[in-house]
Amino acid sequence: MENKHVHALVTGASRGIGKSIAKCLLDSGASVTGTAFRSSFPKEFYKNDRFHGVNVDLGNAREVEARLRPLIEKSSGMNVVINNAGISEDIEFDSSDDDWNANWERTLAINLTSPVRLSRWALNYWSKHDIKGILINVASRAAYRGDTDSYAPYAASKGGLVAFTKTAARGFGKKHIAAYSIAPGFIDTDMARQTIPVYGEEYLMQDIVMPELTPPSQVGELVSWLASGKVRHLTGSTFHINGGSYMI
Repeated sequence: MENKHVHALVTGASRGIGKSIAKCLLDSGASVTGTAFRSSFPKEFYKNDRFHGVNVDLGNAREVEARLRPLIEKSSGMNVVINNAGISEDIEFDSSDDDWNANWERTLAINLTSPVRLSRWALNYWSKHDIKGILINVASRAAYRGDTDSYAPYAASKGGLVAFTKTAARGFGKKHIAAYSIAPGFIDTDMARQTIPVYGEEYLMQDIVMPELTPPSQVGELVSWLASGKVRHLTGSTFHINGGSYMI
């Protein structure tokens, strides 16, 4: 598959799923602008003249607007936006109100408010300039089957992201703009393995019908396919990639 016509913004591109998405897109010939917070981008990315990295705190609205909005609203800017970055931090229901509220606000700021903000800028720009853009939002299986009570803010943020994506698909389809959601289960990344001390390693595998965790490269291949623009009539769909841990 060739994506030489694609210039994609990929948030959270330095590691995990985002790293695999960026790699698959670069391998397919696309240009990629990737974001990271504190972590460094892979050295291989910097060797590719079609990659540009931006360090930004997606939880900081002013920083996001200053560093990313100008890139989206350039005449030679992105025609694909992939909101992948997210956080998953446990918080108990009986925590203090201050701790609960802080977790809730931070989680929604990064997992929902920031993706919606970036999506809105892109959708408005694409509409105004007749660009056949593609929006891809990485949600989670938690948006559909819920999560444990310790990750309630995470599940809520991802459910909101799916609903927003469907609304974008309905609202902008007539303008040749497509929007999709990806709902991964446990993917073999550092983020997933951080839950091992909380739940144990068996928890990651207990519902999966495959013999291993889903490799992040498979999410990258799925996103690269959607970004190609070859399946625009799948707009509004959610793609469940979870090793068969639940089936819809």
